[in-house]
Amino acid sequence: MASDTKLMELEHRPIRSLLLSYSLPAITGMVAMSVYNIVGAIYVGQWCGAYAVTAMALVFPVINLMVAVGTLVGLGSAASASIALGQGKRRRAQNILGHCLILSFVTSLVVGWLPLPWIADIMRAFGADDNTLAPSCEYMIVLMLWFPFNSVFLGLNHLMRASGYPKKAMVSLLISMVVNIVIAPLFIYVFGWGIAGAGLATAVAQTVGLGWVLMHFCRKDVVLRFTRGIYSISLPLTRRICTIGLPPCLLNIVACVIVLIFNHLFIQYDGQMGVGAYGVVNRVIFFFVMIVAGITQGMQPIAGYNLGLGKYCRVRSVLINAMVFAGAVTTIGTLMMQIFPREICGLFVKENDANATKIIDLATYGITVVSLIFPLVGPQIVISNFFQAIGRPVMSIFLTLTRQLIFLLPCILLMPLWFGEPGIWWSQAIADILAVIMGFTVIALFLTKVFPKKNICFNND
Repeated sequence: MASDTKLMELEHRPIRSLLLSYSLPAITGMVAMSVYNIVGAIYVGQWCGAYAVTAMALVFPVINLMVAVGTLVGLGSAASASIALGQGKRRRAQNILGHCLILSFVTSLVVGWLPLPWIADIMRAFGADDNTLAPSCEYMIVLMLWFPFNSVFLGLNHLMRASGYPKKAMVSLLISMVVNIVIAPLFIYVFGWGIAGAGLATAVAQTVGLGWVLMHFCRKDVVLRFTRGIYSISLPLTRRICTIGLPPCLLNIVACVIVLIFNHLFIQYDGQMGVGAYGVVNRVIFFFVMIVAGITQGMQPIAGYNLGLGKYCRVRSVLINAMVFAGAVTTIGTLMMQIFPREICGLFVKENDANATKIIDLATYGITVVSLIFPLVGPQIVISNFFQAIGRPVMSIFLTLTRQLIFLLPCILLMPLWFGEPGIWWSQAIADILAVIMGFTVIALFLTKVFPKKNICFNND
């Protein structure tokens, strides 16, 4: 059967070729998501002005929180399904599909819809003022209303990739990207809906992508499909999914808190335009991080499936290859951000008034500082996601929280007191250095003590 062939290649195909075949579609999908976020921000900046750019930056913590809920179920289900398929437990993998569908919808419904009556108070607490409150609320309300459908879309997309269909998962994200890029100018500029039109374009695009994903899981010739009997919620299986999905969930929750602190510090030192500059830098960095995320998503089913088979040599090999590829991506990103910082930041807003010029000036300085250690950040992200992929969530949580809470949080609280506004940007670079040292130390000890020492597999076998 075609479904068995998909699984057999995870066991026998050369690792480097296999990782590329799984990662490239995932990278394309992640880039598609990042591109329409960036393009949407560019549209808003060019047509709606500097305050609209700041409004989108103020919304960023809420988006992090929404992503946290989605990754809790989506990535937890994907890693659990890969391990189950590697162990030959097809029925368990089918049940994971049912859990992913139900849990994604229910959790996102609660998180997305319950806070709506207090959205203005929330945005005020996040730093919005009279100039940015209305546009930030307009943008946020649209995204929150559509959040349940977005969460199901991304959760099932992860499962599609994990069950042996990386190209189809890529196509679903590409469809969403193309729809968004095409309709966003209509909604923002032609129809005059402004920043709310940007949110609505994203929502419509993700709904179209959801339709494509649902059609895949309705087919009878795929590895995982919708069938009767898979929609009963099991507490042990729910606990397993959420435990594995907890590291990226915690990462995004902590990121939400960190971004809030950053926003308030930038307001203190640079006003609302400082928040806008931070939002610009975040979107550029996020673009390259999403490429690395595509590599880790390509790594996940290979590592999980071969772990289930007990083929530790192949698990080790996919980790090393993923680290090399990720390092190459973030190195290229660093070179671009160091050579063309102002040109990149200038894409997001017209330099036609004092506010826009201030955003570009601040973002140009920030992006050169933040990207200094970026070549080593890619492998560090792979290491953290590797532990999640092989069902070791505690280690993944440890690495995740170490960077954000133990390293970054003290830096952002202390360095601005010592160095003023530049200390806000430099705190990220210092935290990245410490996180990289910690990540490389942990993975070296793990590979030495936990996995078999023979057959190191630095080659492509």
